[in-house]
Amino acid sequence: MESDCRIPVACCRPRVLVLHALFWGLVSLRVFGAALLSEEKTTVKSVITPCWLLEEFVVTEECVRCNDFDSKSQAACRQTGYVEKVNCTKSSREEYKSCRSALMEEHLFWKFEAAMLGLTVLFAVLVVIRQRWLDRLASEKVRRQIESI
Repeated sequence: MESDCRIPVACCRPRVLVLHALFWGLVSLRVFGAALLSEEKTTVKSVITPCWLLEEFVVTEECVRCNDFDSKSQAACRQTGYVEKVNCTKSSREEYKSCRSALMEEHLFWKFEAAMLGLTVLFAVLVVIRQRWLDRLASEKVRRQIESI
């Protein structure tokens, strides 16, 4: 019995093979290039560590959204857009620490839920369409077999 799983002849043409090699080469260059660039950036960073990484701290101001000026000037605001003021216990220094807002987390959760619901509906419709197409092919095959008798 012969298998229906064959590579189409169009995929083996030299032009198509060259285009595939070029595409995957660019994709791998982009991925590995990004990995190399991220390694270079991590080695260039300064060695000044905030006190809240090294010692105990107390949160003096809760997590609040940064304004436009702070988001450009403070490094803590650049990560999440939210910041909280902390007081380190040993050194008594006050610093800002990046934080994640509960409101932002809830917003991201509902965006994720909406995306998953959309994908569920999309793939359910695709399954129904494909099943109808396969049913039509099967009925055509049976019809042809009956006509040949």
